[in-house]
Amino acid sequence: MDYFDIAETWDRKTLEEVQVSRLKTSMAQAMKSPFYSRRLKEAGVTPDDIRSLDDLRRIPTTSKDDLRAQYPYGFIAVPKEELVRLHVSSGTTGVPTAVYHTREDLASWADLMARCMYMVGLRPGDVFQNIAGYGLFTGGLGIHNGAERLGCLTIPAGTGNTKRQIKIMRDFQTTAVHIIPSYALYLAGAIEEEGEDPRTLPLRIALVGAEPHTDASRRRIEELFDLKAYNSYGLSEMNGPGVAFECVYQNGLHVWEDAYIAEILDPDTQEPVPEGETGELVMTTLCRRGMPLLRYRTRDLTRFLPGPCPCGRQHRRLDRILGRTDDMMILKGVNIYPMQIERILMSFPEVGDNYLITLDRKDNVDNMTVKVEVRPEHFVEDMRALHALQRNITRRLRDEILVTPIVELVESNSLPKSEGKAKRVMDNRELH
Repeated sequence: MDYFDIAETWDRKTLEEVQVSRLKTSMAQAMKSPFYSRRLKEAGVTPDDIRSLDDLRRIPTTSKDDLRAQYPYGFIAVPKEELVRLHVSSGTTGVPTAVYHTREDLASWADLMARCMYMVGLRPGDVFQNIAGYGLFTGGLGIHNGAERLGCLTIPAGTGNTKRQIKIMRDFQTTAVHIIPSYALYLAGAIEEEGEDPRTLPLRIALVGAEPHTDASRRRIEELFDLKAYNSYGLSEMNGPGVAFECVYQNGLHVWEDAYIAEILDPDTQEPVPEGETGELVMTTLCRRGMPLLRYRTRDLTRFLPGPCPCGRQHRRLDRILGRTDDMMILKGVNIYPMQIERILMSFPEVGDNYLITLDRKDNVDNMTVKVEVRPEHFVEDMRALHALQRNITRRLRDEILVTPIVELVESNSLPKSEGKAKRVMDNRELH
């Protein structure tokens, strides 16, 4: 059956009234958890104190460190027997974070994801190939349940095994995929290596996300496969995928404000930034019982896009994620984000799909080296052309990041590739 949620048609007044009402309910539910029963009592704030969205600022923020300190059960707000799903972060930088769901939470999540997919044109009858990790990673099951809720023929393909992914696409005539951007580019290259054109596949829609990427990368994916690629945003702490999604106009990600409250704050002062300025995204769940989170600091940097969307939805739009506060590189006193570099590199038609940023320290001076793959047809013996390209990339990067990197042009397929999230930065400064 088709899926469309009436909440998508609400005006701003209705949305904000619903948010205030659901915030009071979410706070009351959160206070059943060990963490929030203490935190909100210490802050001296109760659900009765919430009369408008301005009162949200009376609630303290929650951090990933809080989640780690309360691992594993300090945030659950229902008896354990009501919990039916657990997702855990990788924990590669320390204690992992755990997120729990009740049966009702999972149904709400599937509805949100189905709403996203319907918005960009997926319908019952589409063959949807989910190229995502299933396990503890939320992207697999979150997207999968939304696709089934919508009524798509859903293929739980999982990650990796590129030849098998291509065979599945051909055998079952896959019309839509969920895929991370770097793997989409990798997959296109693998198809071309077989002597085939990726555009001959019946794909018409790609849902991309899970790693930062530029609009130039998205356009390259669209051109390679002759499809429309839609940016998605989610994080495990807010369920996973389905928090915000592009509509067919591809001009920002609509936050589902009937399920979340989004704020953009200055990362240092935690005060709201002016409309349209970049800051840290802070999120509050409004429809989760098992583990509600209040004013969670995502560490993701973005901004609200001003003005209405032509699609008619009044849900506010986020710009694509610039980076994370903890992805920021400081080089010679300048704050630099990997996405700034990718945006410049992908603007050059001669540049391939892979690059690597390396930070080194020599004689107490920090240096950046950007290794860039050049497409085979441009990696020619005419050194004058390559030197000109190298100079142009260096100049454009310097203008963007305000420091001058060392740019090295390398042959196509010479840099390490990954079937998972691409590792774009190697910081060797602590090794010296």
